[in-house]
Amino acid sequence: MDDTETNHHINKSIDLGDNPPFVRIHSHAEILSLEERAVLQLEDEKLASADSITTKKHFFKETTHCSDIIDVKCNNNVWNSIRIVVFSTKLNILMIFGPAAIFVEKASGYHGLVFPLSLLGIIPLAERLGYATEQLACFTGPTVGGLLNATFGNATELIISIFALRNGMIRVVQQSLLGSILSNMLLVLGCAFFSGGLVIMKREQVFNKATAGVNSGLLLMSVMGLLFPAVLHSTRTELHFGKSELALSRFSSCVMLFAYAAYLYFQLKSQKKLYDIVKDNEGESETEISDDDEAPEISMWEAIVWLSILTVWIAVLSEYLVDAIEGASTTLKIPVAFISVILLPIVGNAAEHAGAIMFAMKDKLDISLGVAIGSSTQIAMFGIPFCVIIAWIMGQPLDLNFQLFETATLFLAVIVVAFMLQEGTSNYFKGLMLILCYLIVAASFFVHADIDAVTVDKPHKKGE
Repeated sequence: MDDTETNHHINKSIDLGDNPPFVRIHSHAEILSLEERAVLQLEDEKLASADSITTKKHFFKETTHCSDIIDVKCNNNVWNSIRIVVFSTKLNILMIFGPAAIFVEKASGYHGLVFPLSLLGIIPLAERLGYATEQLACFTGPTVGGLLNATFGNATELIISIFALRNGMIRVVQQSLLGSILSNMLLVLGCAFFSGGLVIMKREQVFNKATAGVNSGLLLMSVMGLLFPAVLHSTRTELHFGKSELALSRFSSCVMLFAYAAYLYFQLKSQKKLYDIVKDNEGESETEISDDDEAPEISMWEAIVWLSILTVWIAVLSEYLVDAIEGASTTLKIPVAFISVILLPIVGNAAEHAGAIMFAMKDKLDISLGVAIGSSTQIAMFGIPFCVIIAWIMGQPLDLNFQLFETATLFLAVIVVAFMLQEGTSNYFKGLMLILCYLIVAASFFVHADIDAVTVDKPHKKGE
């Protein structure tokens, strides 16, 4: 055995009684290696601690930096949203008339000025409400998007109607809802056909005839619901005078609401394929999406927030508008029927008007038809019955007796539009005829004297 092995492996026994332990004696080289390992371990621990401290410092710096970036990004998003919604169109300059109407009402109470200022102030709000709805529709799909467009597009009329109901202005509610249907069917659809026909002169534009037929049937059903109470009143054949007419109206309203719910199920679930985009003359796919579809400019939550803000502001101005109708009619010498049937719906349908024309000029006539006829259908089958039920809850005697003159006007308008839609094609001449029909209707209501009172037991406001 050599010296190297002796130095590396020497075991000594130390006698400590009966149990002598064995102690391993390390060599000099092994002892040095152990010391080096200890030193290296200590250095590694120091480096690890230093690295952890440095990492923590960088983490806090990066966290602080990220939070600053998020705050700046949020601020930029808010500013961009305001810039896009408020400052992106020149029409929004009319928004200043809303606060001006409130100031004039508080300062002088001159309704001859409050009414036109409120009317002008609501126009850009209604248009921006339609814009926010279109942005939200980008996240929901075309079918639900069309339903959202029709719903929020009619929000202005429904808000005005609720405030008029609260003031007991039964005839204003009836005539404004009737005017909304006439405006959408004749003016909005006519302008869409006319503008689309002028842009595309070489051929007729095509739309889905099947969906147009369903909407025409619903409009005829709404005419039936309005016609029977009017005929019952005019012929004096009520079983209980003054009660049968109201009871029939409330029952018919419930039936119409059920029919509209069934229509929504039919549209969204049962026959969804029926509402696909119609094939054009070249045989393109029904579900093909054009390349010029625009991406949403604001996020879904921004659209929801703007819808809430605009709806509240429209509600505020609608209260001033409704309160000033009678005074404006007397001061400006304009019949209340003309204000209710013509002026109020034109303001409320600003969003539909602009949207229908824009889509028709892009040869997307199915969307234009859905906006115009869809809004008319929703007001006829949902808006009017809904207001009857709300008035029932509020204790107001709102019924479906829109008087013989108004009901006959609606019936003739629905017949004209149904004939225009039966071929499934449109051109600028059809649009011109619808616009001219609306001018005749407007002139008729300008010379129409409403025999019924504008208000029915108008309640006193607080403090009076």
